[in-house]
Amino acid sequence: MGIVTSSAARSALHDFLAPDAIAVVGASQDPTKRGYKAMVGLVKDGYQGAIYPINPKADQILGVKAYASLAELPGPVDLALICTPAPSVPELLRECGKAGVKGAVILASGFGETGPDGARLEQELLMAAREAGVRVVGPNTSGMFNLHKKVNLLALDKVKPGDIGIVSQSGNMLLSLALEAQHNGQVGFSTYVGPGNQTDIGFDDYLRYLGEDEHTRVATLYVEGFRDGRRFLEVARDVTAVKPVVVYKSGATEMGQKAASSHTGALAGSYAMTVDLLRQAGVSVVQYSDEILPVAEGLGLLQQARGKRVAVLADGGGQATIASDRLAEAGLELAELSDTTRERLAEILLPQASLANPVDVAGSSDTKPSLLAECMAILTEDDNVDSVFLVGMFGGYSIRFAEELLGDEMRGAESMIELSRRTDKPLVIYSLYTPIKPPALRRLHEAGLPVYYSIEHAVRVLAALGERGHYLSACADHEIPPAVTPDTGIQAVFEQARLQQRDLLEPEAKALLRTHGIQVPAETLVRSPADLAGIAAKFGDQALAMKVVSKDILHKSDAGGVKLNLRGEPALIEAYTAIMESCRTHVPDAEIEGVLVTPMARKGVEVIVGVSRDPIFGPVLMFGLGGIFVEVLEDVAFRAIPLSRHDARSMVAQIKARKILSGVRGEAAIDQDALVDLLLKISSLVEAYPELGELDLNPVIAYSDGYAVVDARVIVNSGKADVEVEQ
Repeated sequence: MGIVTSSAARSALHDFLAPDAIAVVGASQDPTKRGYKAMVGLVKDGYQGAIYPINPKADQILGVKAYASLAELPGPVDLALICTPAPSVPELLRECGKAGVKGAVILASGFGETGPDGARLEQELLMAAREAGVRVVGPNTSGMFNLHKKVNLLALDKVKPGDIGIVSQSGNMLLSLALEAQHNGQVGFSTYVGPGNQTDIGFDDYLRYLGEDEHTRVATLYVEGFRDGRRFLEVARDVTAVKPVVVYKSGATEMGQKAASSHTGALAGSYAMTVDLLRQAGVSVVQYSDEILPVAEGLGLLQQARGKRVAVLADGGGQATIASDRLAEAGLELAELSDTTRERLAEILLPQASLANPVDVAGSSDTKPSLLAECMAILTEDDNVDSVFLVGMFGGYSIRFAEELLGDEMRGAESMIELSRRTDKPLVIYSLYTPIKPPALRRLHEAGLPVYYSIEHAVRVLAALGERGHYLSACADHEIPPAVTPDTGIQAVFEQARLQQRDLLEPEAKALLRTHGIQVPAETLVRSPADLAGIAAKFGDQALAMKVVSKDILHKSDAGGVKLNLRGEPALIEAYTAIMESCRTHVPDAEIEGVLVTPMARKGVEVIVGVSRDPIFGPVLMFGLGGIFVEVLEDVAFRAIPLSRHDARSMVAQIKARKILSGVRGEAAIDQDALVDLLLKISSLVEAYPELGELDLNPVIAYSDGYAVVDARVIVNSGKADVEVEQ
């Protein structure tokens, strides 16, 4: 299973991550050295390619002829494993280049992670690699393996080949997954790589390789920091179209959080933002480390569900209730079973069985556990059901009740296997007997049905299957609308602001929005009391708001720069005078352009729309509940720009306050289509104006018939629009 990437060229990583000849530089006869362990892994696992130990003091290592240097090698080498100390690495990479080596895995630490001297050595390493034409894994990496090529440079025992590819910045996390796979007994791996410092090759490169690798059915990544988050998202969109991608992101990405004075900038760079952006690209994000392997296994075996409607089949009420609770918390639904389904279940179950979802067989299977397979078959034939979740003690009936039930349990297992082959609906099984691996459960697992010892793990798998199915079904809605054409007048305003080293004034920011079709109420800039003549009449009988306009006054209310519910010219003059006096008291040196007079916005729901340029992921759009508590409540959603219509709709649907948008306590429902249109216009606008650094529309008042942008702030980029930095 491979992908078609945006580039027609196949990833160069195949040339050395699936090597036909390997040199172990620093190969050793000391069992405590990595150069010895790597040789053991290659020899013990039966690697079929050429092995070249490099050690000037040895004639052979583990029975394999050794060489004094790379220059003495008798044939071409795809991969060099460099096990020597950090200072030796740059020169060894130059030697690799002369020997025609395509890639090098550098185990040594002592580079950028140690301080300025290490950073200089790492830069020297990179320059040497580029001059030599050698790609670098690491440095400071735990190594790699490709089990289908019998390349085991970590010398891990009892790790079986399979279809889960792993990239992990933690060697201990890889070890944890390997041990968990051994206990599971059915999970195997294709390729593992520890990216280390990502000096040359980043997560996006590794993901692309796994996407193209025919032996990898699901790509699994443990990520501490992205080198180029935006490029990773682009590659992830390509890969997730054809195979699942699972990511565990550690930390709260504090290094990705830029100092910013806007609400959006303050919230951007968070862990929540990273998760939203990954999910936008179709990635399955797991929250807990013990979910990594179960979700990877489940997605690898089952790929997707067409929706989020789950039928729960249980042989006990308690666990059925627990399963229902966890499903609801995971955003899944209990399927509404059809009358036909209930009637068919009633024909084979005892009268006391519950035929509502969850279905509780209530003792019906105690003497015939294969009955559960019959129930599963009935449930899969219901058009209202997307997945079937078996919960309880299947596999343990012969242990709990009578040994004579083993034969019927095995027949039930075979029926479930046959059912899984004729239905496209996922069958997920939780059994409390999973830890002791009874025969029926072993048979299910061997045949490719996921069996879990935790209801929570099983539900997380069901959620991932539903999320992936939903993402793939919306592919037609993932098209990105074209960017707007920048207005020359607005570009001139940006240039003037940049030269004056200031941000856009509020009237300028709103002019930007109006120019591109965004709904902004009418307003007038007043520079003196004399300008207030006729203003009240201009806006009719509406109550008015007045706000100071100054590049030096960011928080207008705190400086007394806002007056509300004004009617009539005397009230306007009095408000103008009070604003000027208060602002000059609070900020004596402020340059005040005047005051902005606009009609008071009618009652609606306050939301916020913002943009920041994240140093890892580039331009990011935020949407959520607005007002003064946005940073406290943090009920917001993030998407990378540019947005598709699906992205915009999913943002509105994601926030916890979405019920408010649908109308509560007699209030009219908000025009969500108008909000989606606003988000798409902002996305397009940001693409058109790289000068726009941050944007805050807070609040935007959402109505049943549109919206109104009440306040707008635009922070101007002082230099380059998108700055890529390492995290």
